[in-house]
Amino acid sequence: MSSRVNAARREVAFSVLGGPTTVVDFGGRRFVIDPTFDEPGPHDYLTKTVGPAVAAADLGVIDVVLVSHDQHPDNFDDEGRRVALAAPLLLTHPGAAERLGPPAVGLAPFESFELPGPKAITVQAVPAVHGPADGQRDAGGHVNCEVTGFVLAGAGLPTVYLSGDNASVSAVKTIAERVGTVDVAVIFAGAARVPAKERGRPLTMTGQRAAAAAEVLGARLVIPAHVDGWKHFSEGVGEFGGAFDEAGLLDILAVVPHGEWIVPPWL
Repeated sequence: MSSRVNAARREVAFSVLGGPTTVVDFGGRRFVIDPTFDEPGPHDYLTKTVGPAVAAADLGVIDVVLVSHDQHPDNFDDEGRRVALAAPLLLTHPGAAERLGPPAVGLAPFESFELPGPKAITVQAVPAVHGPADGQRDAGGHVNCEVTGFVLAGAGLPTVYLSGDNASVSAVKTIAERVGTVDVAVIFAGAARVPAKERGRPLTMTGQRAAAAAEVLGARLVIPAHVDGWKHFSEGVGEFGGAFDEAGLLDILAVVPHGEWIVPPWL
């Protein structure tokens, strides 16, 4: 079987396509989180530098699109929006679901959505904070904007954490307290910085914070995402790996070229 992502499904496998966009084959279903399929160039106030490693059309049928937030083009661009709204199901937070309309379903933190079938899967929304703890909060109490992460689980399947744009280790501690340890963590990092926001401080995880989050979660495998492809990312996969090395966690890190599959080694 090819290690390159295509329409053929795997039982449990992960592939980062660039930016935050990650394909998750899980229990016979295909998930895509934060679809960004536009070509490089200006996107509002941000600049995309690299296109997707695999085109949306080459992914075949997508069962569920997960959207951590819909208000920033580096997580949800024009072609990503088209792909998301064409899927049979889109799970996100309540504010985004109201803006997007069907097929979007909004989940509050720790609310779950059950996908029935021969292998039932639970998708649980979990907290995320898109900036520093003392950041300016909107009317809903969110830093930068409302964001959600997700946890996937099912009988006989690993527990998977998909962070979304989260900068808070405290949020991760809350998730660990409620959900327990996870097997696989896809952590959005890149230390995204926008000079006009929060004095240019990181709006997403630094490598050091990602390593701390992985340790809190007890993750057996960590996959970095959201570390390249946009000019406002201030840390890349090298800094991410360096932080895990310093924390003594390099052996749980999985990095392959974009568009290639990662399969947990214990499966």
